[in-house]
Amino acid sequence: MLRTVALAVAAILAAPAALAQETIKIAVLGPMAFVQGENHWAGAEMARDEINKAGGISMGGKKLKIELLRVDTNEIQSVPDATNAMERAITRDKADYVIGGFRSEATLAMQEVAMDNKKLFLGCGAADAKLGANVEKDYARYKYWFRITPLNSPGLGRTIFAVLGDIAAQIRRDLKKEMPKVAILAEKVMWTEALVAAAQANLPKMKMEVVGVWQPSPVSTDVTAELAAIDRTGADMVFTILSGPVGIVVGRQMGERKMKAIAFGINVEAQKDGFWQATAGKANFLATLDTYAEVEMTPTTVAFVKAFKERFKRSPTYNAGTYDAIGLLKEAIEKAGSRDADKLVPVIEKMTYVGTGAILEFDKAHDPVWGIGKDTGIAVQWQDGQKVPFWPGQVKGMKPFKLPGM
Repeated sequence: MLRTVALAVAAILAAPAALAQETIKIAVLGPMAFVQGENHWAGAEMARDEINKAGGISMGGKKLKIELLRVDTNEIQSVPDATNAMERAITRDKADYVIGGFRSEATLAMQEVAMDNKKLFLGCGAADAKLGANVEKDYARYKYWFRITPLNSPGLGRTIFAVLGDIAAQIRRDLKKEMPKVAILAEKVMWTEALVAAAQANLPKMKMEVVGVWQPSPVSTDVTAELAAIDRTGADMVFTILSGPVGIVVGRQMGERKMKAIAFGINVEAQKDGFWQATAGKANFLATLDTYAEVEMTPTTVAFVKAFKERFKRSPTYNAGTYDAIGLLKEAIEKAGSRDADKLVPVIEKMTYVGTGAILEFDKAHDPVWGIGKDTGIAVQWQDGQKVPFWPGQVKGMKPFKLPGM
């Protein structure tokens, strides 16, 4: 009798552990008070719900359900907050995998914590090339890092310069200016450094004149001094490299000044639907790199964007690539027949994953491979309150780019 009771008690005590083994816990780390973190979480929720509804992740004859852990890193404001959040997610909350990250300085610090713990870290926000360079420099330590989105800084540069070249050609043709003048407006943070240097080196080779570099804070609330100085140069283009809330200020104040220059580059705030309202409708013709629109970048792009809009009543920003991160993780676990990070790494390295924003393949730095038909991102322009995709022109669904006054 006592033996029977003891076995029953043991079974009851073991039940939570058994249930835990049927669940995969994924920590979603991002600045949850900002649009970037909101989209980290939204993309992850969609992936979780779709996978769990379909039965979960198949491994060794079992079906594993996904459990998400929402982790606010506060990384836009504080790098230490971000590292502490990563530490808690791994050591206290026992996350199996970690995804997300946004600010490069914070993501680099979080990368160290994840690597200390040999946790697979799928990045969905930070562009600094050092994150991937770490993998090449010390593979044994950093192999658990993969960047899902965005492209690294050099890859973003390749896309930006391709689009800038097309816009410059349009300026030459329509405005009869053979040497367009470009002002560089980049927030003063780590991830922009390589892009600023590349622009200074490459734009003159593309027959564009760089008239200066201005670098406000990513959280600046006033850039009138910078814009006034840019106006005085007679710039035809303002090349923006902005990921923080300053992107809204730039859009609004350029409109208020009725600047003739056309803004294009990276402006993360301009990727979201609320940008037009946030700029009080002043941001007409402003353009930015983006990831998602109802265009056929991959076979799944249009369906994902429509489903995201239906559920969240807004368009996704690139940080919603957590959806692809979880989908890729599912496929890797099923191919490896294991949830062990050391067994997943070589599987992911060889994968070609058809995501919603790109067709992902990874190079030696565990960065997405750049290329039309693989991963380039798209370019969009705000036209009379609508965000209009215009590049790459050969993709079905793209529309014409407009110059002010044309």
